[in-house]
Amino acid sequence: DMLGREGDFIGSCLPSERRLWRELCPDPNLLARVPAQLFPAPPLSVESLLAERRELLGANLSLAYRQPLHLVRGFGQWLFDADGQRYLDAYNNVPQVGHSHPKVVRAVSEQLALLNTNTRYLHEKVLLYARRLTAKLPEPLSVCYFTASGSEANELALRLARAHTGHRDMVVMAGAYHGHTTALIDLSPYKHAGPGGEGTPDWVHVSPVPDTYRGEFRAHPSDPFDPSGNSAPGARYAARVAEVIAAARARGRRIAGYLAETLPSVGGQIVLPEGFLPGVYAAVRAAGGLCIADEVQTGFGRTGETFWAFERYGVTPDILVLGKPIANGYPMGAVVTTPEVARSFANGMEFFSTFGGSTAACAAALATLEVTEEEGLQANAAAVGRHLLRGLQSLAERHPLIGDVRGAGLFLGVELVRDRATLEPAGAEAVEVANRMRELGVLLGTDGPHGNVLKIRPPLCFTAADADFLLDRLETALSDVAAAL
Repeated sequence: DMLGREGDFIGSCLPSERRLWRELCPDPNLLARVPAQLFPAPPLSVESLLAERRELLGANLSLAYRQPLHLVRGFGQWLFDADGQRYLDAYNNVPQVGHSHPKVVRAVSEQLALLNTNTRYLHEKVLLYARRLTAKLPEPLSVCYFTASGSEANELALRLARAHTGHRDMVVMAGAYHGHTTALIDLSPYKHAGPGGEGTPDWVHVSPVPDTYRGEFRAHPSDPFDPSGNSAPGARYAARVAEVIAAARARGRRIAGYLAETLPSVGGQIVLPEGFLPGVYAAVRAAGGLCIADEVQTGFGRTGETFWAFERYGVTPDILVLGKPIANGYPMGAVVTTPEVARSFANGMEFFSTFGGSTAACAAALATLEVTEEEGLQANAAAVGRHLLRGLQSLAERHPLIGDVRGAGLFLGVELVRDRATLEPAGAEAVEVANRMRELGVLLGTDGPHGNVLKIRPPLCFTAADADFLLDRLETALSDVAAAL
């Protein structure tokens, strides 16, 4: 690190020059006959780490970016690699209140030093957290189950729905991803309809993504105004879900529930159109099913205006699924449901998750919730999100590669297209932009059915200055990629 100095700084060099200088310069430790065990250990090379990874880990564990990152430290919204290079993290929504937040670190450390055990024993932390969590939720969501991950939580939600309704079938959204268990792969078209997938099981019914940019029903300023709202995209997409339910029933299938992200992430950072969720929830309940909101990605104030994304749409699910940011990176998930559904599930079979609701997990979750409130991170997500959204819309005016900008709070998507008229997806270009951004010191990812959506989901401590830094680098990346086409 040149520490901001111009010219040479004795003893330092750029990471790309390290190999050359080590070949040219003798190691002073050798000249001074310093024992080898006292040598400062050089960072492991990316090449050696990759070689070990290929040998020791499964081949289908993916890595981000063409040039993989060797990260060694994180704090707040910044990540640091082995060479001291820092990266603005606009990608990882797991560290809700920022990487290595002191209050969360202290809470977990103190609890681990005292006791870490499971829910078969009485302890105050799980009850305190359940009380604090349900206080943030509308009635009748008041009964908690804690798990070790969002996948485990979604799996439990499926069991709850089946136990309560007595039915087996589920309705999901096209392109959805809900977890990595066998049942959740079946419930995730992103997986079962993709490479290596075995197709849609007979008990899963897939409805369209309510995408108003490139879907069947699109929002456009020239659309005729219908005061009834029946021709609005949200109502029309909701009618499609009702048709899927009716078609299933015509084949003798009864649905246990409807499972969907409240803002679809893998589906392309979609913001659901107005009227969609109320219409869907009404149709599902009329068919005897339960409404399950997957807020593993979007809960805890990320969308800014509301603490839970479902609140934006004026609905309350029967089952709420939480994960990822719930404990700022400590493994934890949760399912919150109604007393009625919980009574149906208490059928004699014990529910137990070894690590779900452990004392350390609850300490982490409680500290994360407290920091979210104390530091006003929901309001920050709203304000910084609006600032960033305006900046992205301004970029769209100058860069034809941007077809659409959408999102809420710090859950944003930038869809890249090769032609704004045909909406031809610019998937390869999106990959290039993400890799160029990595070179420029900003981490973001790509998603969507065509891989052409830049996803921006930073920790909620992201500032307006961070947003400006991202926008400046994105301007450069878009220009560089366009020039290379």
